[in-house]
Amino acid sequence: MADTDLLQIETEVVKALKNTFDPEIPVNIYDLGLIYKIDVDDYNQVEITMTLTAPNCPMADELLLEVKEKVEAIEGVKMAAINLTFDPPWDKNMMSEEALLELGFM
Repeated sequence: MADTDLLQIETEVVKALKNTFDPEIPVNIYDLGLIYKIDVDDYNQVEITMTLTAPNCPMADELLLEVKEKVEAIEGVKMAAINLTFDPPWDKNMMSEEALLELGFM
């Protein structure tokens, strides 16, 4: 598969993540810094490593399922695997400038 195709899928994955919001904070999970890694392999399988704002988030299962469903709905994606990690733990320094502005931290 051409690198441009993989890049296109990764771009679409980022768009999907920017349309997925943390249930407790009105900011998308990408700009919150919850996405640590996005890998697209030659078979159009996507692997995402992400975290949550808090390990005991009551909406964790629903959020992970939403991410998986949105990524698998992207044209060309064969499968999505979502890996949850708390290493390193999330903190507000991981947020984009846009998220910091939106939440009044800048």
